[in-house]
Amino acid sequence: MLNILAISGSLRAASTNSALVAALARDAPPGCRVTVYDRLGSLPIFNPDDEGDRTPLEASELIDAVTSADGVIISCPEYAHGVPGGLKNALDWLVSRDAAVEKPAMLVHASSRSLFARAALSEIIRTMSFALYDGGLEIALLGKKPPEVENILAEPEKRLALRDTISAFADFIRSR
Repeated sequence: MLNILAISGSLRAASTNSALVAALARDAPPGCRVTVYDRLGSLPIFNPDDEGDRTPLEASELIDAVTSADGVIISCPEYAHGVPGGLKNALDWLVSRDAAVEKPAMLVHASSRSLFARAALSEIIRTMSFALYDGGLEIALLGKKPPEVENILAEPEKRLALRDTISAFADFIRSR
């Protein structure tokens, strides 16, 4: 069983990125378990002075979750042409650890308009030495209300796309 950690870079209650990672978890194919990490908002602001035995519990839990995962999926909105602070903060807690080194990672998107954030996040992920999977998924959810989002993600062709995306990522993980 592959264990995949999915992270939404949004803290919004009605986030389309959070809905997308939740759908990936629900529609994971056999042999894959997708667990959603939903505690970005509880992470303290990264401070290198707080690493080592001073690492806060919330940050240690994130580090352990990434370390124990076989792969990581990130769905990220774009704020002011960049990566949201909460997600960048989470990634900063991983920088000086081995958790990210050669860890397979995949980016998925709930909007076709987040091109700057995609480029920035790809650069951050590669710099941290994640093994970035070139595939991914984009399902246009931007501007949709939660019931519309759920209806879109429940469509048979979208559910198939979700499963196929996880299956392809699983193949990438197994090939490493």
